[in-house]
Amino acid sequence: MPNPPRIRVAALTATALLLSSLLAGCSDDGSGGQDLTAQELNWEDCPPPSQAQGGGGSPSPLPDGGTWQCATMKAPLDWDEPKGDTIDIALIRAQSTGDERRRIGSLIFNFGGPGSSGVTSLPSVGERYGTLLTRYDLVSFDPRGVGRSAPVLCENDQQLDAHFQQDATPDDATERTELLDTNKEFTRACEKNSKKVLPHVRTTDAARDLDLMRQLLGDRKLHYFGISYGTELGGVYAHLFPENVGRAVFDAVVDPTENPEQSALGQAEGFQLALDNFAADCAAKSEGCPIGNTAQDIKDRIAKLLKDLDSKPIPGVFPRELTQTAATSGILQALYSKDFWEYLTQGLVQAYDGDGRLLLLLADSMNGRRENGEYSNITAANVSINCADDKPRYTAAYVEQRLPEFRAASNLFGDSLAWAMLTCTDWPVPGAAEHPDVSAPGSGPILVVGNTGDPATPYEGARRMAEALGKGVGVELTYEGQGHGAYNTGNKCVQDAVNGYLLDGKVPAAGTVCS
Repeated sequence: MPNPPRIRVAALTATALLLSSLLAGCSDDGSGGQDLTAQELNWEDCPPPSQAQGGGGSPSPLPDGGTWQCATMKAPLDWDEPKGDTIDIALIRAQSTGDERRRIGSLIFNFGGPGSSGVTSLPSVGERYGTLLTRYDLVSFDPRGVGRSAPVLCENDQQLDAHFQQDATPDDATERTELLDTNKEFTRACEKNSKKVLPHVRTTDAARDLDLMRQLLGDRKLHYFGISYGTELGGVYAHLFPENVGRAVFDAVVDPTENPEQSALGQAEGFQLALDNFAADCAAKSEGCPIGNTAQDIKDRIAKLLKDLDSKPIPGVFPRELTQTAATSGILQALYSKDFWEYLTQGLVQAYDGDGRLLLLLADSMNGRRENGEYSNITAANVSINCADDKPRYTAAYVEQRLPEFRAASNLFGDSLAWAMLTCTDWPVPGAAEHPDVSAPGSGPILVVGNTGDPATPYEGARRMAEALGKGVGVELTYEGQGHGAYNTGNKCVQDAVNGYLLDGKVPAAGTVCS
Protein backbone atom coordinates (compact mmCIF):
# COMPACT_ATOMS: atom_id res chain seq x y z
CA MET A 1 0.00 0.00 0.00
CA PRO A 2 1.59 2.58 -1.45
CA ASN A 3 1.96 -0.23 -3.93
CA PRO A 4 0.28 -0.82 -7.26
CA PRO A 5 -1.55 -2.40 -8.79
CA ARG A 6 -4.11 -3.81 -6.35
CA ILE A 7 -3.92 -0.21 -5.60
CA ARG A 8 -3.25 1.14 -2.43
CA VAL A 9 1.01 9.36 7.18
CA ALA A 10 0.77 11.29 8.92
CA ALA A 11 -2.07 13.31 10.44
CA LEU A 12 -5.60 11.96 10.58
CA THR A 13 -7.39 15.29 10.30
CA ALA A 14 -9.83 15.39 7.37
CA THR A 15 -10.86 18.63 5.76
CA ALA A 16 -14.40 19.85 6.17
CA LEU A 17 -14.92 19.32 2.45
CA LEU A 18 -14.03 15.63 2.65
CA LEU A 19 -16.24 15.08 5.67
CA SER A 20 -19.21 16.86 4.12
CA SER A 21 -18.84 14.78 0.96
CA LEU A 22 -18.87 11.59 3.00
CA LEU A 23 -21.88 12.59 5.06
CA ALA A 24 -23.74 13.41 1.87
CA GLY A 25 -23.18 9.84 0.71
CA CYS A 26 -25.37 8.14 3.36
CA SER A 27 -28.98 9.04 3.93
CA ASP A 28 -31.79 8.42 6.37
CA ASP A 29 -33.97 11.00 4.65
CA GLY A 30 -37.08 8.88 4.51
CA SER A 31 -36.03 6.60 1.65
CA GLY A 32 -35.47 3.84 4.18
CA GLY A 33 -38.51 1.62 4.44
CA GLN A 34 -39.62 2.25 0.87
CA ASP A 35 -39.61 -0.32 -1.89
CA LEU A 36 -36.46 0.70 -3.72
CA THR A 37 -37.49 -1.25 -6.82
CA ALA A 38 -40.32 1.29 -7.24
CA GLN A 39 -38.05 4.33 -7.50
CA GLU A 40 -37.68 6.11 -10.84
CA LEU A 41 -34.37 7.20 -12.30
CA ASN A 42 -34.33 10.90 -13.18
CA TRP A 43 -31.94 11.27 -16.11
CA GLU A 44 -30.39 14.71 -16.63
CA ASP A 45 -27.34 16.23 -18.29
CA CYS A 46 -24.22 15.22 -16.34
CA PRO A 47 -22.49 17.67 -14.00
CA PRO A 48 -18.69 18.03 -14.01
CA PRO A 49 -17.02 15.12 -12.19
CA SER A 50 -16.41 15.55 -8.47
CA GLN A 51 -12.90 15.41 -7.05
CA ALA A 52 -13.52 11.84 -5.87
CA GLN A 53 -14.42 10.93 -9.47
CA GLY A 54 -11.23 12.52 -10.79
CA GLY A 55 -12.36 16.08 -11.54
CA GLY A 56 -12.34 17.76 -14.94
CA GLY A 57 -15.13 19.00 -17.19
CA SER A 58 -18.51 17.57 -18.11
CA PRO A 59 -18.52 14.76 -20.70
CA SER A 60 -18.17 15.84 -24.34
CA PRO A 61 -21.24 15.54 -26.56
CA LEU A 62 -21.87 12.21 -28.25
CA PRO A 63 -20.97 11.84 -31.96
CA ASP A 64 -24.64 12.27 -32.94
CA GLY A 65 -24.84 15.52 -30.97
CA GLY A 66 -26.64 13.96 -28.03
CA THR A 67 -25.49 14.31 -24.43
CA TRP A 68 -24.49 11.90 -21.74
CA GLN A 69 -27.17 11.63 -19.08
CA CYS A 70 -26.67 10.99 -15.38
CA ALA A 71 -29.00 9.76 -12.65
CA THR A 72 -28.86 8.66 -9.03
CA MET A 73 -30.13 5.33 -7.72
CA LYS A 74 -30.84 4.75 -4.05
CA ALA A 75 -29.61 1.43 -2.63
CA PRO A 76 -29.53 0.06 0.91
CA LEU A 77 -26.40 0.92 2.82
CA ASP A 78 -26.63 -2.58 4.30
CA TRP A 79 -28.23 -5.19 2.10
CA ASP A 80 -28.92 -7.27 5.20
CA GLU A 81 -31.19 -4.42 6.32
CA PRO A 82 -32.83 -3.40 3.01
CA LYS A 83 -35.31 -1.06 4.68
CA GLY A 84 -32.64 0.84 6.64
CA ASP A 85 -30.40 3.73 5.62
CA THR A 86 -29.70 4.24 1.92
CA ILE A 87 -26.78 5.43 -0.18
CA ASP A 88 -26.72 7.11 -3.58
CA ILE A 89 -25.30 5.19 -6.55
CA ALA A 90 -24.25 7.45 -9.46
CA LEU A 91 -25.17 6.27 -12.99
CA ILE A 92 -24.43 7.47 -16.52
CA ARG A 93 -25.87 6.46 -19.89
CA ALA A 94 -25.82 7.09 -23.60
CA GLN A 95 -29.13 6.20 -25.24
CA SER A 96 -29.17 3.78 -28.15
CA THR A 97 -28.88 5.34 -31.59
CA GLY A 98 -30.51 2.45 -33.44
CA ASP A 99 -34.05 1.49 -34.35
CA GLU A 100 -36.04 1.30 -31.12
CA ARG A 101 -37.70 -1.90 -32.37
CA ARG A 102 -34.30 -3.63 -32.39
CA ARG A 103 -33.15 -2.30 -29.05
CA ILE A 104 -32.11 -5.11 -26.69
CA GLY A 105 -31.91 -3.10 -23.49
CA SER A 106 -29.12 -1.59 -21.41
CA LEU A 107 -25.52 -2.84 -21.48
CA ILE A 108 -23.89 -2.11 -18.12
CA PHE A 109 -20.11 -1.63 -17.95
CA ASN A 110 -17.70 -1.95 -15.05
CA PHE A 111 -14.15 -0.88 -15.99
CA GLY A 112 -12.30 -2.37 -13.05
CA GLY A 113 -10.05 -1.19 -10.28
CA PRO A 114 -11.66 -1.84 -8.00
CA GLY A 115 -12.15 1.85 -7.48
CA SER A 116 -12.52 3.22 -11.02
CA SER A 117 -15.40 5.62 -11.62
CA GLY A 118 -17.64 4.26 -14.35
CA VAL A 119 -19.33 7.65 -14.63
CA THR A 120 -16.08 9.21 -15.82
CA SER A 121 -14.65 6.12 -17.59
CA LEU A 122 -17.52 5.41 -19.97
CA PRO A 123 -17.53 8.84 -21.70
CA SER A 124 -13.74 8.74 -22.06
CA VAL A 125 -13.82 5.43 -23.99
CA GLY A 126 -17.40 5.38 -25.22
CA GLU A 127 -16.49 5.82 -28.88
CA ARG A 128 -14.80 2.39 -28.79
CA TYR A 129 -18.19 0.83 -28.15
CA GLY A 130 -20.10 2.72 -30.83
CA THR A 131 -21.18 -0.48 -32.59
CA LEU A 132 -22.87 -1.69 -29.41
CA LEU A 133 -24.77 1.60 -29.10
CA THR A 134 -26.86 0.58 -32.10
CA ARG A 135 -28.83 -1.92 -30.00
CA TYR A 136 -28.12 -0.96 -26.39
CA ASP A 137 -28.18 2.00 -24.10
CA LEU A 138 -24.61 2.08 -22.78
CA VAL A 139 -24.67 2.41 -18.98
CA SER A 140 -22.04 2.59 -16.28
CA PHE A 141 -21.92 3.56 -12.62
CA ASP A 142 -19.71 4.39 -9.67
CA PRO A 143 -19.77 1.28 -7.48
CA ARG A 144 -20.44 1.88 -3.80
CA GLY A 145 -17.39 3.46 -2.16
CA VAL A 146 -16.29 5.04 -5.45
CA GLY A 147 -16.62 8.53 -6.92
CA ARG A 148 -20.10 9.90 -6.20
CA SER A 149 -21.44 6.67 -4.68
CA ALA A 150 -20.87 7.08 -0.92
CA PRO A 151 -17.13 7.52 -1.55
CA VAL A 152 -14.63 6.11 0.90
CA LEU A 153 -12.39 8.98 1.99
CA CYS A 154 -9.11 8.54 3.86
CA GLU A 155 -6.16 10.93 3.61
CA ASN A 156 -6.25 14.38 2.03
CA ASP A 157 -4.21 15.47 -0.98
CA GLN A 158 -1.17 16.63 0.97
CA GLN A 159 -1.11 13.46 3.03
CA LEU A 160 -1.39 11.35 -0.10
CA ASP A 161 1.55 13.18 -1.69
CA ALA A 162 3.63 12.25 1.36
CA HIS A 163 2.18 8.74 1.36
CA PHE A 164 3.28 8.00 -2.20
CA GLN A 165 6.79 9.33 -1.49
CA GLN A 166 7.29 6.62 1.14
CA ASP A 167 9.62 3.68 0.49
CA ALA A 168 7.35 0.72 -0.30
CA THR A 169 10.14 -1.89 -0.43
CA PRO A 170 11.97 -1.83 2.91
CA ASP A 171 15.59 -2.94 3.03
CA ASP A 172 16.08 -2.99 6.81
CA ALA A 173 14.19 -3.02 10.10
CA THR A 174 13.86 0.77 10.23
CA GLU A 175 12.32 1.01 6.76
CA ARG A 176 10.04 -1.94 7.54
CA THR A 177 8.73 -0.17 10.64
CA GLU A 178 8.16 3.01 8.62
CA LEU A 179 6.15 1.07 6.02
CA LEU A 180 4.01 -0.59 8.68
CA ASP A 181 3.40 2.79 10.36
CA THR A 182 2.42 4.33 7.00
CA ASN A 183 -0.10 1.55 6.42
CA LYS A 184 -1.55 1.93 9.92
CA GLU A 185 -1.92 5.70 9.54
CA PHE A 186 -3.73 5.30 6.23
CA THR A 187 -6.02 2.67 7.75
CA ARG A 188 -6.83 4.88 10.75
CA ALA A 189 -7.68 7.77 8.42
CA CYS A 190 -10.07 5.55 6.45
CA GLU A 191 -11.74 4.34 9.64
CA LYS A 192 -12.08 7.85 11.05
CA ASN A 193 -13.49 9.42 7.88
CA SER A 194 -15.51 6.53 6.41
CA LYS A 195 -16.36 4.20 9.27
CA LYS A 196 -20.04 3.91 8.33
CA VAL A 197 -19.33 2.84 4.75
CA LEU A 198 -16.34 0.49 5.16
CA PRO A 199 -18.31 -2.66 6.12
CA HIS A 200 -20.59 -2.30 3.09
CA VAL A 201 -18.30 -2.04 0.05
CA ARG A 202 -17.81 -5.75 -0.66
CA THR A 203 -18.20 -7.03 -4.19
CA THR A 204 -21.29 -8.96 -3.10
CA ASP A 205 -22.87 -5.62 -2.11
CA ALA A 206 -22.04 -4.12 -5.52
CA ALA A 207 -23.51 -7.21 -7.23
CA ARG A 208 -26.80 -6.66 -5.41
CA ASP A 209 -26.71 -3.02 -6.51
CA LEU A 210 -26.33 -4.28 -10.08
CA ASP A 211 -29.48 -6.35 -9.82
CA LEU A 212 -31.46 -3.41 -8.45
CA MET A 213 -30.05 -1.33 -11.32
CA ARG A 214 -31.19 -3.96 -13.83
CA GLN A 215 -34.72 -3.75 -12.51
CA LEU A 216 -34.85 0.06 -12.54
CA LEU A 217 -33.54 0.12 -16.13
CA GLY A 218 -36.46 -2.09 -17.09
CA ASP A 219 -34.48 -5.13 -18.20
CA ARG A 220 -35.57 -8.71 -17.57
CA LYS A 221 -31.95 -9.85 -17.84
CA LEU A 222 -28.65 -8.14 -17.00
CA HIS A 223 -26.56 -7.50 -20.11
CA TYR A 224 -23.04 -6.79 -18.91
CA PHE A 225 -19.49 -5.94 -20.04
CA GLY A 226 -16.93 -6.37 -17.26
CA ILE A 227 -13.26 -5.48 -17.61
CA SER A 228 -10.50 -6.47 -15.16
CA TYR A 229 -12.03 -6.33 -11.63
CA GLY A 230 -15.33 -5.93 -13.49
CA THR A 231 -15.01 -9.62 -14.41
CA GLU A 232 -14.89 -10.54 -10.71
CA LEU A 233 -17.95 -8.39 -10.07
CA GLY A 234 -19.71 -10.04 -13.01
CA GLY A 235 -18.77 -13.50 -11.77
CA VAL A 236 -20.10 -12.76 -8.29
CA TYR A 237 -23.32 -11.42 -9.83
CA ALA A 238 -23.70 -14.59 -11.90
CA HIS A 239 -23.25 -16.67 -8.75
CA LEU A 240 -25.89 -14.71 -6.82
CA PHE A 241 -28.37 -14.22 -9.68
CA PRO A 242 -27.69 -16.88 -12.35
CA GLU A 243 -31.25 -16.77 -13.64
CA ASN A 244 -30.91 -13.02 -14.34
CA VAL A 245 -27.76 -13.20 -16.51
CA GLY A 246 -28.36 -12.08 -20.08
CA ARG A 247 -25.55 -11.54 -22.58
CA ALA A 248 -22.32 -11.01 -20.66
CA VAL A 249 -18.68 -10.52 -21.64
CA PHE A 250 -15.66 -10.67 -19.33
CA ASP A 251 -12.44 -9.11 -20.69
CA ALA A 252 -9.03 -8.96 -18.89
CA VAL A 253 -10.17 -11.69 -16.57
CA VAL A 254 -9.44 -11.94 -12.84
CA ASP A 255 -8.55 -15.45 -11.65
CA PRO A 256 -11.33 -16.28 -9.16
CA THR A 257 -9.45 -19.25 -7.69
CA GLU A 258 -6.52 -17.25 -6.30
CA ASN A 259 -6.06 -15.67 -2.88
CA PRO A 260 -4.32 -12.27 -2.63
CA GLU A 261 -0.85 -13.81 -2.34
CA GLN A 262 -1.31 -15.98 -5.41
CA SER A 263 -2.75 -13.01 -7.30
CA ALA A 264 0.22 -10.81 -6.38
CA LEU A 265 2.69 -13.50 -7.43
CA GLY A 266 0.84 -13.93 -10.73
CA GLN A 267 1.03 -10.19 -11.33
CA ALA A 268 4.77 -10.21 -10.65
CA GLU A 269 5.15 -12.82 -13.38
CA GLY A 270 2.72 -10.98 -15.67
CA PHE A 271 4.41 -7.60 -15.41
CA GLN A 272 7.81 -9.21 -15.84
CA LEU A 273 6.55 -10.82 -19.05
CA ALA A 274 5.26 -7.44 -20.22
CA LEU A 275 8.64 -5.85 -19.45
CA ASP A 276 10.42 -8.64 -21.34
CA ASN A 277 8.17 -8.01 -24.35
CA PHE A 278 8.67 -4.25 -24.13
CA ALA A 279 12.45 -4.63 -24.00
CA ALA A 280 12.52 -7.09 -26.90
CA ASP A 281 10.32 -4.81 -28.98
CA CYS A 282 12.52 -1.77 -28.37
CA ALA A 283 15.75 -3.68 -29.05
CA ALA A 284 14.35 -4.97 -32.35
CA LYS A 285 13.53 -1.52 -33.77
CA SER A 286 15.36 -0.87 -37.03
CA GLU A 287 16.09 2.74 -36.03
CA GLY A 288 17.66 1.56 -32.79
CA CYS A 289 16.54 1.71 -29.19
CA PRO A 290 17.55 4.76 -27.12
CA ILE A 291 17.50 2.89 -23.80
CA GLY A 292 19.74 -0.11 -24.58
CA ASN A 293 21.30 -2.24 -27.29
CA THR A 294 19.75 -5.58 -26.34
CA ALA A 295 16.69 -6.63 -24.39
CA GLN A 296 18.85 -7.72 -21.46
CA ASP A 297 20.79 -4.45 -21.55
CA ILE A 298 17.50 -2.53 -21.40
CA LYS A 299 16.32 -4.49 -18.35
CA ASP A 300 19.70 -4.20 -16.62
CA ARG A 301 19.67 -0.42 -17.03
CA ILE A 302 16.15 -0.22 -15.60
CA ALA A 303 17.21 -2.35 -12.63
CA LYS A 304 20.20 -0.06 -12.00
CA LEU A 305 17.98 3.04 -12.24
CA LEU A 306 15.60 1.67 -9.62
CA LYS A 307 18.47 0.66 -7.33
CA ASP A 308 20.04 4.10 -7.61
CA LEU A 309 16.72 5.86 -6.93
CA ASP A 310 16.35 3.93 -3.67
CA SER A 311 19.16 5.95 -2.13
CA LYS A 312 19.19 9.02 -4.37
CA PRO A 313 15.89 10.22 -5.89
CA ILE A 314 15.99 12.62 -8.81
CA PRO A 315 13.88 15.74 -9.48
CA GLY A 316 10.36 14.94 -10.61
CA VAL A 317 7.46 17.41 -10.69
CA PHE A 318 8.49 20.18 -8.28
CA PRO A 319 8.59 19.92 -5.33
CA ARG A 320 8.17 16.14 -5.53
CA GLU A 321 11.00 13.78 -6.40
CA LEU A 322 11.05 10.58 -8.42
CA THR A 323 11.69 7.89 -5.84
CA GLN A 324 12.23 4.19 -6.41
CA THR A 325 8.61 3.56 -5.43
CA ALA A 326 7.25 6.22 -7.80
CA ALA A 327 9.44 5.04 -10.68
CA THR A 328 8.25 1.46 -10.18
CA SER A 329 4.64 2.63 -10.24
CA GLY A 330 5.25 4.65 -13.40
CA ILE A 331 6.84 1.69 -15.18
CA LEU A 332 3.99 -0.61 -14.14
CA GLN A 333 1.42 1.89 -15.38
CA ALA A 334 3.12 2.08 -18.79
CA LEU A 335 3.17 -1.71 -19.09
CA TYR A 336 -0.64 -1.92 -18.92
CA SER A 337 -0.92 -1.15 -22.63
CA LYS A 338 1.37 -1.43 -25.63
CA ASP A 339 0.12 2.04 -26.57
CA PHE A 340 2.03 3.38 -23.55
CA TRP A 341 5.36 1.78 -24.40
CA GLU A 342 6.58 4.89 -26.24
CA TYR A 343 5.95 6.97 -23.08
CA LEU A 344 7.90 4.45 -21.04
CA THR A 345 10.81 4.76 -23.44
CA GLN A 346 10.67 8.57 -23.25
CA GLY A 347 10.37 8.49 -19.48
CA LEU A 348 13.40 6.24 -19.14
CA VAL A 349 15.48 8.40 -21.48
CA GLN A 350 14.64 11.42 -19.35
CA ALA A 351 15.29 9.59 -16.07
CA TYR A 352 18.74 8.47 -17.24
CA ASP A 353 19.45 12.17 -17.79
CA GLY A 354 18.26 13.05 -14.29
CA ASP A 355 14.73 14.18 -15.18
CA GLY A 356 12.00 12.16 -13.47
CA ARG A 357 8.97 14.14 -14.61
CA LEU A 358 7.41 11.73 -17.11
CA LEU A 359 7.80 8.62 -14.95
CA LEU A 360 6.32 10.53 -12.01
CA LEU A 361 3.35 11.63 -14.15
CA LEU A 362 2.78 8.00 -15.11
CA ALA A 363 2.80 7.10 -11.41
CA ASP A 364 0.35 9.94 -10.75
CA SER A 365 -1.98 8.46 -13.34
CA MET A 366 -1.95 5.12 -11.51
CA ASN A 367 -2.56 6.80 -8.16
CA GLY A 368 -5.39 9.05 -9.34
CA ARG A 369 -3.53 12.37 -9.00
CA ARG A 370 -4.35 15.29 -11.30
CA GLU A 371 -1.85 17.96 -12.31
CA ASN A 372 -3.45 20.40 -9.85
CA GLY A 373 -2.52 18.09 -6.98
CA GLU A 374 -6.02 16.74 -6.35
CA TYR A 375 -6.52 13.00 -5.96
CA SER A 376 -9.58 10.99 -6.88
CA ASN A 377 -10.62 8.42 -4.30
CA ILE A 378 -9.39 5.45 -6.36
CA THR A 379 -6.73 4.53 -3.79
CA ALA A 380 -9.11 4.69 -0.83
CA ALA A 381 -11.80 2.77 -2.71
CA ASN A 382 -9.40 0.16 -4.04
CA VAL A 383 -7.96 -0.61 -0.63
CA SER A 384 -11.38 -0.61 1.05
CA ILE A 385 -13.01 -2.97 -1.45
CA ASN A 386 -10.05 -5.35 -1.60
CA CYS A 387 -9.72 -5.51 2.18
CA ALA A 388 -13.45 -6.07 2.67
CA ASP A 389 -13.36 -8.87 0.10
CA ASP A 390 -10.10 -10.63 0.99
CA LYS A 391 -9.95 -12.71 4.16
CA PRO A 392 -6.17 -13.32 4.44
CA ARG A 393 -4.12 -10.94 6.60
CA TYR A 394 -0.36 -11.15 6.17
CA THR A 395 2.50 -10.19 8.49
CA ALA A 396 5.86 -8.60 7.73
CA ALA A 397 7.59 -11.80 8.81
CA TYR A 398 5.52 -13.83 6.37
CA VAL A 399 6.26 -11.43 3.50
CA GLU A 400 9.98 -11.68 4.20
CA GLN A 401 9.74 -15.48 3.98
CA ARG A 402 8.00 -15.18 0.60
CA LEU A 403 10.37 -12.61 -0.94
CA PRO A 404 12.64 -15.18 -2.65
CA GLU A 405 9.74 -16.60 -4.68
CA PHE A 406 8.51 -13.13 -5.62
CA ARG A 407 12.01 -12.08 -6.67
CA ALA A 408 12.31 -15.23 -8.76
CA ALA A 409 9.10 -14.21 -10.52
CA SER A 410 10.40 -10.67 -11.11
CA ASN A 411 13.62 -9.13 -9.86
CA LEU A 412 12.18 -5.69 -10.65
CA PHE A 413 8.62 -5.94 -9.39
CA GLY A 414 8.67 -8.85 -6.95
CA ASP A 415 9.54 -6.83 -3.84
CA SER A 416 6.91 -4.18 -4.51
CA LEU A 417 4.10 -6.67 -5.05
CA ALA A 418 5.12 -8.82 -2.08
CA TRP A 419 5.19 -5.95 0.42
CA ALA A 420 1.82 -4.74 -0.92
CA MET A 421 0.30 -7.80 0.76
CA LEU A 422 0.53 -5.86 4.04
CA THR A 423 -2.09 -3.36 2.89
CA CYS A 424 -4.97 -5.09 4.70
CA THR A 425 -3.04 -6.27 7.77
CA ASP A 426 -4.66 -3.85 10.24
CA TRP A 427 -7.89 -3.22 8.35
CA PRO A 428 -10.86 -2.71 10.73
CA VAL A 429 -13.32 -4.76 8.63
CA PRO A 430 -12.81 -8.53 8.33
CA GLY A 431 -12.39 -9.90 4.81
CA ALA A 432 -15.19 -12.00 3.40
CA ALA A 433 -13.44 -14.96 1.78
CA GLU A 434 -10.20 -16.49 0.50
CA HIS A 435 -11.43 -15.89 -3.04
CA PRO A 436 -14.76 -15.08 -4.70
CA ASP A 437 -17.38 -17.71 -5.50
CA VAL A 438 -18.39 -17.39 -9.16
CA SER A 439 -20.05 -20.76 -9.75
CA ALA A 440 -23.20 -20.00 -11.71
CA PRO A 441 -25.22 -23.11 -12.60
CA GLY A 442 -28.27 -22.13 -14.60
CA SER A 443 -26.73 -18.95 -16.01
CA GLY A 444 -26.71 -18.17 -19.70
CA PRO A 445 -23.39 -18.26 -21.58
CA ILE A 446 -20.71 -15.79 -20.48
CA LEU A 447 -17.96 -14.99 -22.99
CA VAL A 448 -14.58 -14.97 -21.20
CA VAL A 449 -11.78 -13.23 -23.14
CA GLY A 450 -8.14 -13.75 -22.11
CA ASN A 451 -5.06 -12.00 -23.48
CA THR A 452 -1.83 -14.04 -23.52
CA GLY A 453 0.26 -10.89 -22.88
CA ASP A 454 -1.88 -9.36 -20.13
CA PRO A 455 0.35 -8.20 -17.24
CA ALA A 456 -2.29 -7.31 -14.65
CA THR A 457 -4.71 -10.21 -15.10
CA PRO A 458 -2.53 -13.01 -16.47
CA TYR A 459 -3.95 -15.18 -19.23
CA GLU A 460 -4.38 -18.31 -17.10
CA GLY A 461 -7.12 -16.54 -15.15
CA ALA A 462 -9.47 -16.63 -18.14
CA ARG A 463 -9.43 -20.43 -18.30
CA ARG A 464 -9.93 -20.71 -14.54
CA MET A 465 -12.82 -18.23 -14.64
CA ALA A 466 -14.49 -20.17 -17.45
CA GLU A 467 -14.10 -23.40 -15.50
CA ALA A 468 -15.29 -21.87 -12.23
CA LEU A 469 -18.43 -20.41 -13.84
CA GLY A 470 -19.37 -23.95 -14.74
CA LYS A 471 -19.95 -26.22 -17.69
CA GLY A 472 -22.04 -24.58 -20.36
CA VAL A 473 -21.64 -21.13 -18.77
CA GLY A 474 -18.04 -19.95 -19.27
CA VAL A 475 -16.99 -19.80 -22.94
CA GLU A 476 -13.29 -18.98 -23.35
CA LEU A 477 -11.84 -16.93 -26.20
CA THR A 478 -8.07 -16.33 -26.46
CA TYR A 479 -6.37 -13.24 -27.86
CA GLU A 480 -2.67 -13.62 -28.62
CA GLY A 481 -1.59 -10.05 -27.97
CA GLN A 482 -0.13 -7.53 -25.53
CA GLY A 483 -1.60 -5.31 -22.84
CA HIS A 484 -4.43 -5.36 -20.33
CA GLY A 485 -7.57 -6.56 -22.06
CA ALA A 486 -8.41 -7.52 -25.62
CA TYR A 487 -11.50 -5.74 -27.00
CA ASN A 488 -9.97 -2.26 -26.86
CA THR A 489 -6.83 -3.32 -28.73
CA GLY A 490 -8.95 -3.02 -31.87
CA ASN A 491 -8.32 -6.62 -32.92
CA LYS A 492 -11.01 -7.40 -35.50
CA CYS A 493 -11.33 -11.06 -34.60
CA VAL A 494 -11.97 -10.25 -30.93
CA GLN A 495 -14.36 -7.42 -31.65
CA ASP A 496 -16.32 -9.44 -34.20
CA ALA A 497 -16.73 -12.28 -31.70
CA VAL A 498 -17.77 -9.99 -28.84
CA ASN A 499 -20.08 -7.87 -30.98
CA GLY A 500 -21.60 -10.96 -32.57
CA TYR A 501 -22.53 -12.31 -29.16
CA LEU A 502 -23.78 -9.07 -27.62
CA LEU A 503 -25.69 -7.87 -30.69
CA ASP A 504 -26.91 -11.10 -32.27
CA GLY A 505 -26.57 -13.72 -29.55
CA LYS A 506 -24.01 -15.76 -31.51
CA VAL A 507 -21.80 -17.54 -28.99
CA PRO A 508 -18.35 -18.24 -30.47
CA ALA A 509 -17.00 -21.76 -30.24
CA ALA A 510 -15.22 -22.43 -26.96
CA GLY A 511 -11.46 -22.30 -27.45
CA THR A 512 -11.57 -19.76 -30.31
CA VAL A 513 -8.17 -18.10 -30.78
CA CYS A 514 -7.62 -14.60 -32.21
CA SER A 515 -4.19 -13.25 -33.12
